[in-house]
This record gives sequence, C-alpha cells and structure tokens, in this order.
Amino acid sequence: MTLTEGVAPFLLAAVAIEVTPGPNMAWLALLSATAGRGPGLAAVLGVALGLAMQALLAALGVAAAIAAWPGLYRGLHLAGVGVLLWLAFESWRDAGNPAHHLPGGGESAGAGFRRGLVTNLLNPKAMIFFVTILPGFLAEGDGVRVALFLSGLYLAIATLVHLGIVLAAGSLRGWLANPAVSVRMHHLQTLALIGVAVWLLSKG
Repeated sequence: MTLTEGVAPFLLAAVAIEVTPGPNMAWLALLSATAGRGPGLAAVLGVALGLAMQALLAALGVAAAIAAWPGLYRGLHLAGVGVLLWLAFESWRDAGNPAHHLPGGGESAGAGFRRGLVTNLLNPKAMIFFVTILPGFLAEGDGVRVALFLSGLYLAIATLVHLGIVLAAGSLRGWLANPAVSVRMHHLQTLALIGVAVWLLSKG
C-alpha cells in the first residue's frame, strides 16, 4: 500500500479514535464551560504539544523500543493509570471548592496549558495509537519522514476535535455558572476518569 492509498483510511482511523470519549474530552469540556474559552484554548495548546512530543518519539523509534521492553511499557502504562486517577481525585476535590464554580472556574490559562501538556505526555490512548496503529499504515521502507507526516495528520485531527469541544463547551458557560450544576459535572467527570482508568488497567 502506497502512502497516497493509505492516507484516506488513516484519516478515518484517526477521526474514529479521536471522537471516542476519553479523559481529554471530559476535561476540556468542563474546563471551558466553567473557566471560559481562554483557559480551554491554552489547554488545547498544551495537549497538542504533549501529543506532538509523543509523535516525535514514536517516529524516532522510542515507542517501538518501549513496546519491545515489557517492563518499561508496563511502567508507562501504570503511570497513565495513575495520572487518570490523580485527575479524578482533583476533580472530586475541586467539586468541594467554591472557587471552581464561579466565573473563571479557579483555573488559569497557564495551569490549563501545563496540565494538558503533562497529562498528554503520558496519554495512554495516544501511546497505543502511535505504537500499534500508525505502523500498520507504513509501507516497507518508509522512514521517519513518512511516520512524521502521518503523525502530523493525526495531531491536526486531534487538535481540531479538541478545539471544537472547547468552542462548544464555552457556549455552556452561563448554564454551568450554576454552582449546583458545576458540582454535579465535577462528580460526573470524576466517575468518568475512574472508569477510564479501570478500563485501561484491565487492558494491561
């Protein structure tokens, strides 16, 4: 399969993966709805940078080396579970903090960027994609340049999806200004993150 023949199915696979609900979706929606589009857009930038660094490592073969060394791969897998559980704890804790239910949501743009970057450096969903799915679209002899090209397409799709979530959720800011609604959303996010962490742990 040539690169030209493989781009269309690769794009379909990337879109299917990105529209699957995950921790990024829940967090970006809640952040944008409570804190506004500014912190949400900063978070999207952090997420994109984290994913780009994962893509670069994968293209250089580091991801393949991790997959070949079960101990290291298992360690990162568990680290990803730990990050999800920590985010769940933070969401539950924030539910009891009145500052997180007022306009501004208690979250700055800088904090959103840092959180998006750190969590996506250990994003297991992206890691699995780069290690197990992307190589299936590479023909024999394809090098780093082709892998980076496909990784760039995936990054573009992921960023567009995340931007759409931020812009849509930002319009709900007035509704979520109700503290009772915001508290329930934090609790729902907590349960969703725990569910994803348990699912991920079961796949290890």
